[in-house]
Amino acid sequence: MPVVRPDISRLLARINLYLSRRGVGAYLVGGFVRDVLSGRDTVDIDIAVGAGALDVASGVAAGVGGTFVPLDEENGVARVVLPGKKWQVDFTTLQGDIMSDLARRDFTIDAMAVELGKDLDFSDVLDPFHGRDDLRRGVVRAVGDGVFIADPVRLLRAVRIAAELGFTIDSSTEPLIRRDCSLIARVPGERAREELLRLLALPGAAARLSYLDGLGLLTALIPELAPSRGVVQPLMHVWDVFEHSIRTVGSLEFLLREGDWQYAGAGVLAAVPWSEELSRHFEGEISHGGTRRSLLKLAALLHDIAKPQTRAVREDGRTRFLGHPQEGAAASAAIMERLRFSRREIQYVGLLVKYHLRPTQMANEGVPTRRAIYRFFRDTGDAGIDLLFLSLADHLAARGPSLNEKYWHEHARITRLVLESREETSVAPPPKLIDGHDIMKAFGLAPGPRIGRLLEALKEARAAGEVADRRQALDYVARLLEGPDNNRLKD
Repeated sequence: MPVVRPDISRLLARINLYLSRRGVGAYLVGGFVRDVLSGRDTVDIDIAVGAGALDVASGVAAGVGGTFVPLDEENGVARVVLPGKKWQVDFTTLQGDIMSDLARRDFTIDAMAVELGKDLDFSDVLDPFHGRDDLRRGVVRAVGDGVFIADPVRLLRAVRIAAELGFTIDSSTEPLIRRDCSLIARVPGERAREELLRLLALPGAAARLSYLDGLGLLTALIPELAPSRGVVQPLMHVWDVFEHSIRTVGSLEFLLREGDWQYAGAGVLAAVPWSEELSRHFEGEISHGGTRRSLLKLAALLHDIAKPQTRAVREDGRTRFLGHPQEGAAASAAIMERLRFSRREIQYVGLLVKYHLRPTQMANEGVPTRRAIYRFFRDTGDAGIDLLFLSLADHLAARGPSLNEKYWHEHARITRLVLESREETSVAPPPKLIDGHDIMKAFGLAPGPRIGRLLEALKEARAAGEVADRRQALDYVARLLEGPDNNRLKD
């Protein structure tokens, strides 16, 4: 018989005690039942309750010390996130009795239930749509023709669940998705964000994005991508802007050691710096549910979003996209705001899109100077590391099968140099040589923005190795005040 982990059993016992004292009937449903039956570990617990789910979830959150998160007030969906745990418990409001409720669910493998009681009995599973058979077959099949109309977020969930389980979407369900794909625009932003991030977090996200496009979902969710289809790029590019954007996600996954890149092998990958420290960096969380790794993939998808409206062909026939990084940053912010990403997530992705050309521009004249490296990390912070990898992915996805390995190895060498120089040129200030009061006293200056500009110029010079002690710092400030840049430094 399927076994529930002891720690989860204890949590469920606490929830059952809370509900039974209030006379609220409940069933374990959906992905939790599916995962227990298939022997998969799970962090998501789904409970259908015979009362208002938002009120129940709020009370449970208070009782177990969790955080209450309303997900969909219209459909009665709420979440309890447990402190210090990866678990989250989703509550939905039962629609009629349990059999009627299961008939309204999305996929057969999620339309199974076990009564929540003192003792959990997985030998007595309610399975009216033969979900256990579909589990054995490895398919995601809709319960009925109207499942996506009833809740359009299921359009994304079908692809995400298939990706997580390594299943395929049933041949009878794919046409339903194509028929109803436009409904994804109705989904509350929070729910669409969650499904998209969970999909991007999985290896093979690029292939799934292409699959979403084939189902009509990708541009229905992000219509701003549609104009990039068929937009021709300069000769160095193999693919149009739309295909290049998806391919950049795939080449990024290759660089992040998540999968293969069909146009390059071990020699190309070996040139790219990698370490346990870098791996941990990309696993870092920007906001709840949004890691650097998954959000960097989103930035890869959106990095050229503004190319269609900035495309211009010069008299000599060359195609240019002037200003597309800056316009792209604004466009990505609008997309992410609509999908209810957090402010930190929006700022992070916007910075990556805005500066995605910066690494190659920094090296246009050969090896970047210490001053250039300092400015790069001053402007980008920890996201500078992510930008370096986005730049490499952009390179691979531009050339595809036409990759020039000489240029590639030079790009990778510059990346390694910049990463290795990061500590030496750290934006985090070393012990001060002089401060603003020293400058005002030594040169008879009044407080104001000018002092800040002088201090920033001094930091840059110190990072470049031009200043090492207090005397040199004062001499450097004196030269600034006497030189041609003095007017620029004035208030």
